[in-house]
Amino acid sequence: MAAATERHAIGRPTNPMVTPLLTDLYQFTMAYAYWKAGKHTERAVFDLYFRKNPFGGEYTIFAGLEECIKLIANFKLTEDEIAFLRESLPATCEDGFFEYLRNIDCSDVEIYAISEGSVVFPKVPLMRIEGPVAAVQLLETPFVNLINYASLVTTNAARHRFVAGKGKLLLEFGLRRAQGPDGGIGASKYCYMGGFDATSNVAAGKIFGIPLRGTHSHAFVSSFMSPDEIVEKSLHRSDGSSVCDDFVSLVQAWLNKLKWSNLLGGTFGETNQSELAAFTSYALAFPGCFLALVDTYDVIRSGIPNFCAVALALNDLGYEAVGIRLDSGDLAYQSCEARKFFCAIEKEFGVSGFGKMSITASNDLNEETLDGLNKQGHEIDAYGIGTHLVTCYAQPALGVVFKLVEINNQPRIKLSEDVTKVSIPCKKRCYRLYGKEGYPLVDIMTGENEPSPKVGERILCRHPFSESKRAYVVPQRVEELLKCYWSGSSGELWIKALFGSRQLGISVRF
Repeated sequence: MAAATERHAIGRPTNPMVTPLLTDLYQFTMAYAYWKAGKHTERAVFDLYFRKNPFGGEYTIFAGLEECIKLIANFKLTEDEIAFLRESLPATCEDGFFEYLRNIDCSDVEIYAISEGSVVFPKVPLMRIEGPVAAVQLLETPFVNLINYASLVTTNAARHRFVAGKGKLLLEFGLRRAQGPDGGIGASKYCYMGGFDATSNVAAGKIFGIPLRGTHSHAFVSSFMSPDEIVEKSLHRSDGSSVCDDFVSLVQAWLNKLKWSNLLGGTFGETNQSELAAFTSYALAFPGCFLALVDTYDVIRSGIPNFCAVALALNDLGYEAVGIRLDSGDLAYQSCEARKFFCAIEKEFGVSGFGKMSITASNDLNEETLDGLNKQGHEIDAYGIGTHLVTCYAQPALGVVFKLVEINNQPRIKLSEDVTKVSIPCKKRCYRLYGKEGYPLVDIMTGENEPSPKVGERILCRHPFSESKRAYVVPQRVEELLKCYWSGSSGELWIKALFGSRQLGISVRF
């Protein structure tokens, strides 16, 4: 798919539960109060932002914008929904209000936002929403909901990518541990945006076009008893030129060669035959993409030798096995031993490329585990990560807020004894200033009518709440962050596809 920004018609939200009713009750009670007071059409400006980077980190990746745009493009209450609201709101609500709800849409709303997939920071608006105050207020809860988890899990994925390194393959295996089907689908989408390479989630693969990866479980291995169970033993050569009538015997022959080889002699004895049967059967089913889970019984004495015997038999027929997956035990040690085994086979039997066989590791991995493996030293090529990734185990929420900053061209502020909760008033423009080397130096906010920062001109940048934190910056490039993604009745918009947002985020971080 093209990664570039592309113009396209706006579809409906991915999740059919994202409707105008996906909001808190008080949004509708406030809308009625606005309507009753005659204030519902007053022009208001809201900022959507967060107060603190997640996971004790220094950055956040903005995600969820496309789903917000899909919501407002399809924002229309049905007759059934209006009837439900009539039953749910106090009986004193006048009929005229429900007629107002019947006609409400986002044709007079404007959305300015930072590009999805961008690195963002606290207090700087991710989105600026302008429009009639009652209509915009109805967007608060769904927008916060759509941005909160999306940005959190995308950031979590980006952090895992940073620790793992650019060259490692990252696989998202979190569906079974996610908070329900909605969490599972969203996690797959936003982990891909955050830098993961593939998912095990078939539905996400279909919906978003994310590459799929997966092999087999321990249950598949333990379901076999012996090679005698394998009925269909024949396998065509990869080029179709001939047929091996007894692939099982070819595997057994290679296992015997390995057992008595000069470099591997004494490494293992009798391997588990039920495991060998499972590997052989799986290879017969998928000869062109054979990857085996080798820790069901004993990784070193059974799993790896059995895998190698099957892989070598496949090699005889012109196929290349993919590699192994480790799912328990000392992953660093096992990966190093597996690599030695593979390299010894390549050297003794002259099988080109066998020493570079892929090694995938899983088993409740997280940032700390990846960092520990790096420090310990390992031979792992790919990681399958699930629970800690998709559940955002280290922090459950980002803390996105949606604050009124202006109404009828008058700045508004939310005060608090806790200075971190004081909002920054007025309609703002936001800029990212870059230095000589092309790296971003600082994000700044200005009033809408203040002069824009200019390349080569010194500008004083100061922290909004800490007066002592200030610095002069001479930008070599100035980027305006808030771009228009929805302008009232616009039926189309410029927005990056998932693949473009992913590319943007990765290019910024590396």
